[in-house]
Amino acid sequence: MRIDTAGLEILRRAECLRLLAAAPIGRIVFTDRALPAIQPVNFTLHGADIIVRTAPDTKLAQATRDSVVAFEVDDYDVYERTGWSVTVVGIGRAVTDLAELAELRTLPLRAWAPGDRAHYIRIETDIVTGRRIPG
Repeated sequence: MRIDTAGLEILRRAECLRLLAAAPIGRIVFTDRALPAIQPVNFTLHGADIIVRTAPDTKLAQATRDSVVAFEVDDYDVYERTGWSVTVVGIGRAVTDLAELAELRTLPLRAWAPGDRAHYIRIETDIVTGRRIPG
């Protein structure tokens, strides 16, 4: 087990991806009018990439077209004072290839928000880091 200077366990990439795959909600960080913006989203992991559905005319859809984004998931227990956090930095891109869209539509990813959510975003997991508070 590797420990950082703050006493947190450093998670390996495989463990980070396992935790990502199990999380139902994440937070995507993108740029909106030159300012940082954060939005909670439901998602799924497809291979090592994060897949998000949204409406095509949203700020999120516009801001993640071939742009660097961050994505974060976490879980914690306030009573036990334990928890973990995983952060991803990668390129977010609109999925426009028809064969890729057909494949993504078969995933178990159902939008929680109402309305048309036919726009798919793929986030490459280029940089993946994670930390865990030891129990």
